[in-house]
Amino acid sequence: MPRRRAAGFTLIEVIVVLAVLSLGLGLLALRGPPRSAALEIRAAAGEMAQALRLARAQSIARNAPVRVVLDPARGAWAVDGAAPHALPPGIALVLRVAETEALGNRLGAIRFAPDGSSTGGTIELADGHRRLRIGVDWLSGRVTLAEARSDAR
Repeated sequence: MPRRRAAGFTLIEVIVVLAVLSLGLGLLALRGPPRSAALEIRAAAGEMAQALRLARAQSIARNAPVRVVLDPARGAWAVDGAAPHALPPGIALVLRVAETEALGNRLGAIRFAPDGSSTGGTIELADGHRRLRIGVDWLSGRVTLAEARSDAR
């Protein structure tokens, strides 16, 4: 009667498979996470727009003005007293706010009043290929996010 061989894998086969998997994972780790410039600028614009909306809500809830300070030179912004947020490298911040809210020659701010209104303004984020515009309406304080037209500056 022929001897039956046990089903399964040999130790050598398991070691080879683990070595191939380790090599593949090592290559992925060296390459880093997949990045998309379009997703990066959209995420940054979404985060900034959400912070502006939060500042408006805080102003209404506290019944006190709340400012969002913007620093185009550093590509950073902060909501009244909170830690500053920096934009990802390669994304430029262009600021167009009311003249009364210019803080020196470098900084600008959008201030939200307790009634929901604001000083208003426009913030553009650009990465060389695309531009996104965050608009803040002065009367309602409404924050909008849209693609910036290429002919508008």
